[in-house]
Amino acid sequence: MTARSTNRFVPTVVALAYALLVAMVLLALAGAPPIEALLRIVDGSLGSWDRVAATLLAWSPLVLASAGLVVTFAAGMWNIGVEGQIIMGAIAASWVAREVSADAAILVLATIVAGAVGGALWALLAGVLRTHGGVNEIFGGLGLDFLAAGIAIYLVIGPWKRQGVASTSGTEIFPDASFMPTMELFGADIPIVAVTLAILGTVGVYFLLRGTRFGLRLKAVGRSPRSAFIIGIPNNAYILSAFLVGGALAGVAGTVQVTGFHHKLVPAISGGYGFLGILVVLLAGFSAKWIGPIALFFIVVSAGSTQLELRLDLDSSFGGVLLGVIVLFVVFGTAFSQQRAKRRADTAGAEP
Repeated sequence: MTARSTNRFVPTVVALAYALLVAMVLLALAGAPPIEALLRIVDGSLGSWDRVAATLLAWSPLVLASAGLVVTFAAGMWNIGVEGQIIMGAIAASWVAREVSADAAILVLATIVAGAVGGALWALLAGVLRTHGGVNEIFGGLGLDFLAAGIAIYLVIGPWKRQGVASTSGTEIFPDASFMPTMELFGADIPIVAVTLAILGTVGVYFLLRGTRFGLRLKAVGRSPRSAFIIGIPNNAYILSAFLVGGALAGVAGTVQVTGFHHKLVPAISGGYGFLGILVVLLAGFSAKWIGPIALFFIVVSAGSTQLELRLDLDSSFGGVLLGVIVLFVVFGTAFSQQRAKRRADTAGAEP
């Protein structure tokens, strides 16, 4: 680990320590044993192989969405439309699962490809609005998020509704051949394909941005668009490429949701993973290598919080409070560290 990465990592560790201390104080004020409560959270998400499998299944789409966000952030784009890209990827994968008849291996592969294409095209729309329409990617992305959610609801209660049922609970269950395969391990169905996709996506983004010509040029566009343009880098082309890659990964996350978890299309198919992915990337310092562990921490806390209500008579929403406290402390710690570094640089510059 270099000195620069250490300087970035230490404030995060200190902030996490303070956040856990505050969480323990809050638990004590609520009348719950802090250590036992934290152990219950871990047990609720990792206490058995079935729970590990469920945690990994929830972890995979979050990692995929976060990896896609790293690419768009590298281009200097705040891809707030990632929620819509997850939804459109899920819709595209759902169409294949419903309409295509093929062997299981071919059908699963087709749903993954369809999800990637659906997410990529929806992200490309946000990119075109940004590069050719002058629409800020934040506003364009939010608008496309609402549109994608509306399309999903329309399909669930309209053309794809269950026979004889007017309900927003979801479509008919997909054929078994479209289910994302799992691997039985210690009596639990481990989502091996979903986990593999998440790992490949993260590793691919890491090496894409670290050592390829495309990655270096993309980061140049993100850090100084004017300078990149002067040296001959086509900014718009690289921005659109970033949206395509990020949207494809988000679309695969949507595929995991529909064919690996729900096995049908539901209105809230994104599960909030897009917005949660933004927090993961911020805490990871916009680096792909930290996405996996940070996303796992988020999922462990979210999944394990149900045990607080079952075992300690606490509201399960405390997990959200814990995550919020952690995010605030990390953001404040990072800001404080940056301000201190800036003051040191100003002081050094003022010396003769």
